[in-house]
Amino acid sequence: MNNRPNPFKYSYDRLEDVADHISEVLNCPITIEDVNHRLLAYSTHSDYTDPARTSTIIGRRVPEKVINKLWKDGTIPALLKTNEPVRVKQINEVGLSSRVAISIWKNSEVIGFIWALESQKTLSEKELHLLKLAAESVKNKLLPYQARKRKNEQRSQEFFWKLLTGHISEEREIADGFHQLGIGVPSSYSVLIVRLKNEIDEKTEKQLHYLLETTQQVQVLLATLDYNELIILASPKKGLNGQPFNDLKQFAANIQKQLEERYKLHDCTLSIGGMYELITRVDQSYQEALSVLKVKERFAAETKHLVSFSELGIYQYLDVLAEKRKHANYPNYSLTRLEAYDREHNSNLVETLEQFIECDSNVNTAAKKLNIHVNTLNYRLKRIGNIAEIDLKNINEKFSIYLEIKLKNMHL
Repeated sequence: MNNRPNPFKYSYDRLEDVADHISEVLNCPITIEDVNHRLLAYSTHSDYTDPARTSTIIGRRVPEKVINKLWKDGTIPALLKTNEPVRVKQINEVGLSSRVAISIWKNSEVIGFIWALESQKTLSEKELHLLKLAAESVKNKLLPYQARKRKNEQRSQEFFWKLLTGHISEEREIADGFHQLGIGVPSSYSVLIVRLKNEIDEKTEKQLHYLLETTQQVQVLLATLDYNELIILASPKKGLNGQPFNDLKQFAANIQKQLEERYKLHDCTLSIGGMYELITRVDQSYQEALSVLKVKERFAAETKHLVSFSELGIYQYLDVLAEKRKHANYPNYSLTRLEAYDREHNSNLVETLEQFIECDSNVNTAAKKLNIHVNTLNYRLKRIGNIAEIDLKNINEKFSIYLEIKLKNMHL
């Protein structure tokens, strides 16, 4: 087999011509993608294609639903491990007909893929060998593309850090920076942070980059790494469902899910800063995203399901109140009485009150959370009112002592 002539030993200037030549040799439609499934070239003279290939050509990238299916059926994990052709069965629900895929490798790194449709013919062993030769030939075409891409990434990261740290704050200067990178100035945006348990190594960096490149839920404008954090500037896509903030939350949830399912990266925490229209607020959104992470560390149980700055409620203001307490330190009469009673009687009235308020003063919900009978909770609430000398139907009194409890918890 190795003595057969190599039909790809002659060089073409354009990657599109390479795709056409591979198509002519194998007699089937061909697409060439980078490692993040962005379309680089496709064969043009073909009588047949399928919906998945059509969508890829129109959108210049593989649809996200197709990528997810290829992860779940094991195709992409296989392509990231072998330089042999991988057969892909038909998946009707995403418009994917039968095809063969092969990875394009540079040393030990995958830098792209070639896809050959088999909907009208099945490639023979000889043709599969020719596909391997094609992958080796295409590699040399992708190397300059990879170098240019890395240079652009370095420029965009430098610009992003200037935004995050407020080193550029003039609207005109920021707009010029976006235009120089070929990025449109977003009409609205937010800074998101993905914090991992450990420092991000090269392997994890590629996995994170892959997730950002393949997502089509939001527009990822800029991204950078900081030790164990991935920092993202994202803009909601217009016209998705009219709920841009929810689109960002869904994007964050999907990132977390894919990190766990695809790469077994657990214990990651996500946060979303404020959403702004003025492009001069990037540093503020970043600081808000960091604030969310700080609160989630301090109050892990209470904020488990919170991800954005706007959802934090009173937790946004605890640092300010705590700072004020340093300069005007006085005990809260009602809380002091409850704490003294708990110490003396080995009870948990403070915790009961905290849970009751967090359950929006719903006795049924709070009783379930505390794992006690409703009557027991009602008795405790009556005791709390008497001991603390507060009216639990008065929102100001109730909210004041709740804040005091949270401030106390900050220093535990």
